[in-house]
Amino acid sequence: MSTEPEPTETTEPGTRGAAPEPEGTDETPGASAAESAESADAEPDGNTEGVSGDSAAGDTDGTAKAQLSEAEAELAAQRVERERIARRKAEKQGPVIGGAGLSGKAADLLAAVRAVESGEKPAAAVFSEPEPPRRPAKEPARPRPVPAETAGAGAAAGTEAGIAGAISSAGSPGGPAPEAVEAARRVLIEGGAPDGLAPQVAAVFGETADDELRTDPWQLLRVPAVRPEQADGFARALLGAECAPDDERRGRAVTVWLLEQAALAGHTALEMPALTAALAQRGVPDADAAVQSTIAEAEALVFQDALESTAPEPEVSDEDDEEGAERPVRILIGLERYALAEESLADGLARLINSVPKEDGSAEEWERAAASAKGSAAELIRAVAADGLVLHTGGEASQADPAALLEAARSLGLRAWAATHSPLGRDRFAGLLTAGAQVATVAGLLTGAEGPGRDTDGAFDLDLLVVLDAPQLDVETAALLVESLPDGARLVLGGDPAVLWSAGPGRVFADLLAARICPQVASRTPDPGPLGELVSGIGIGELNQVEAPGKEVVIVPVRDAGEAVHRTVQLVADSVPRAIGVPAEETQVITPGHGGAAGTRALNAALKERLNPGPGRFGGFDPGDRIAYSPAPGRTLLGRVVRADAEGLHLTCADEPVVVPKERVEQSVRHGWALTAHQAVGGRWPAVVAVLPGDAAQALTRPWVYTAFGRAARHLSVVHGVDQALPRAVAEIPAKPRTTRLPVLLRTQTPTVG
Repeated sequence: MSTEPEPTETTEPGTRGAAPEPEGTDETPGASAAESAESADAEPDGNTEGVSGDSAAGDTDGTAKAQLSEAEAELAAQRVERERIARRKAEKQGPVIGGAGLSGKAADLLAAVRAVESGEKPAAAVFSEPEPPRRPAKEPARPRPVPAETAGAGAAAGTEAGIAGAISSAGSPGGPAPEAVEAARRVLIEGGAPDGLAPQVAAVFGETADDELRTDPWQLLRVPAVRPEQADGFARALLGAECAPDDERRGRAVTVWLLEQAALAGHTALEMPALTAALAQRGVPDADAAVQSTIAEAEALVFQDALESTAPEPEVSDEDDEEGAERPVRILIGLERYALAEESLADGLARLINSVPKEDGSAEEWERAAASAKGSAAELIRAVAADGLVLHTGGEASQADPAALLEAARSLGLRAWAATHSPLGRDRFAGLLTAGAQVATVAGLLTGAEGPGRDTDGAFDLDLLVVLDAPQLDVETAALLVESLPDGARLVLGGDPAVLWSAGPGRVFADLLAARICPQVASRTPDPGPLGELVSGIGIGELNQVEAPGKEVVIVPVRDAGEAVHRTVQLVADSVPRAIGVPAEETQVITPGHGGAAGTRALNAALKERLNPGPGRFGGFDPGDRIAYSPAPGRTLLGRVVRADAEGLHLTCADEPVVVPKERVEQSVRHGWALTAHQAVGGRWPAVVAVLPGDAAQALTRPWVYTAFGRAARHLSVVHGVDQALPRAVAEIPAKPRTTRLPVLLRTQTPTVG
């Protein structure tokens, strides 16, 4: 690695000391559950906060036709899928949870749920409805893929007709009715809340906003970005002397809010002690009672999961065996939507593992295909020949293995497809295949916009699906994919386990690797060159000095955030094009967060001023600006601004035209010269400038560094201002744990492989 000399330019004043908004969404459960909720309030990658000012040029005069956004279509279709999964679960025999060996608080919680199930409580049965009757999950907060059911209906009677059916069930695409917005505004003003929240409140509650908020003011927490202390002030203004910290309504609302915040931080459930501790920190006097009330009202579910013991099994006497020895359990509380997703995913994976793969090609033909491949590619082909589910791990160079598998499968007559996390990854992987190879994005596959389409049963019309970037699958997306596979199909989940986990809740790929329920093939193809050596070392916790004779890795020391911004612009606009030969449009800047003096906002503003200056007349954008567009939370498409008119902001993303309605520009479009690592996952560029200002030291983890540095194909510049925080993060700070139920569900349904 080479190091640039200390720059002599003066730094910009007033830029030191601003803390960046954290990018990460992983927080540790347990005693720090409250911190988990706090960090989840931080802005997710590219999802919730955009530019200020007018969204697009042009005056609609109220005559422009309202357009249904991709995100709204996904939300509408998701409801259809949850109903389908819920019906499947209702048909299963046996109780949802058991209670052997429980006592005290755990037994009380189970009794509360059983009261609901038996009809003693007026709430709906726990798993019988797609939405909780009093507290539906906050739709806009997390990624929502379009479900298989919707696309399947479209395959049977025209894809557009199927999507249209889901759209019509979502109500008007133009947003809430003016009357509903006005009613929401009145109650907000009376409660002392900003009337600017009225459209969001009306979108959540519809025409009943006034009645619902007067009946239960803490329901305001259902609106994105509202915090408990704000809801408390609203309740005091509406209820007066009747408002009290021990109000049952407050306890339930804060409980659900905490579970929603935990989901934003990656957890699909919280352990009971973590949840009650967080409730106590939020001023709920009787946390246990609040949780029990939430369960009784079917706004959350309770689970008791047996814990695996690593200690030797104790000798059990005949008497103990007859009475039944108590097993240690943990009590988990979670939202229904993630419980359904994890159970559906576990069921679908068990179906793949336990079913016999479709006989496409004889054993001799598969063996000949494997013999013609080399190394781990041959292992992968043999594993897929025999099993319905296979995991494949490795870095960037390892994609040669699934490429060889797809070519072999096609030669045997299989309908084989690959799916990637992003269009950049799709195009890059397609370059490894022969002409006519079939590669889609995961989102495009689920919506039906890409891929093989659906058969008459609504399943993907394929025999083999290879999903790359599998660590980016959250539980809901993974469940939709697996549910969409036909019986006898083969599924390969592949990816690099060292990268950042999914933006949505769960850690599907990591849980599957740990469960060891199917064959696992580790690639033996190393990433080449100094960059490959550097990134491979980071993956095992070592930040090594590497020889870089071609300036593949350059360290640029900086003193503060202002200097970091200045040097970044200099690198992108001048140094890298001149010394490395990579133009500015092929160089990507990556930094830990959106805010702060060297976050994506500050960097993008400086890069725009240098690379595409303009007045920003289209909501802060000009034609030619690089952008990062989030059609739904957790998904990022990169592209450029083309123009703006009455319809909205016209973009080109992956060579496809996209029109973002002007009312959605501020929330879903950012400048894209600088990204966070979560936004950059799945992409790869000839040159990357990783910016590490001193105020970002606390945000660094080994997966973040691995992901950011690993996006570079030819050259990496590290704008380094964190001193020893970088090697410490690589050596000592792994991925933060996430609480999920998938390992337990897999353990009960599938045997462990060797």
